[in-house]
Amino acid sequence: MIQVLAFAYAGLAALPLLMHLANAAGAPLGRLTVGGRFPGRLPPAWRALAMVQAALLCTMAGAVLARAGIGAAQLTPIFWPAVALTLLSLAANAASPSRPERLLWTPVLFLMAVAALGVGLS
Repeated sequence: MIQVLAFAYAGLAALPLLMHLANAAGAPLGRLTVGGRFPGRLPPAWRALAMVQAALLCTMAGAVLARAGIGAAQLTPIFWPAVALTLLSLAANAASPSRPERLLWTPVLFLMAVAALGVGLS
């Protein structure tokens, strides 16, 4: 079961990961991130930040998979910080002034948080 939860977390993390990569490439999805501050394409500096966020999501998914005994064991020590960041992201998205961001990412991050906590508490 722990491995199913870890794969669920990684699969769900792929959704915001793809959105951040699309934003970095110039897709007009700004309303789905940073509180909808940029309704179209993100400015160049924010596109670079989207790449950082994508890398962070990959690392977080790797940490959850590692905790479940899948993948790179050296990521296991950052499991709980990844869970904390998932919970903070959930809170931030739930409070976002952007309705599309709230409606899309709050349920995704909620499920990610449940999966991560399931892995951590198993």
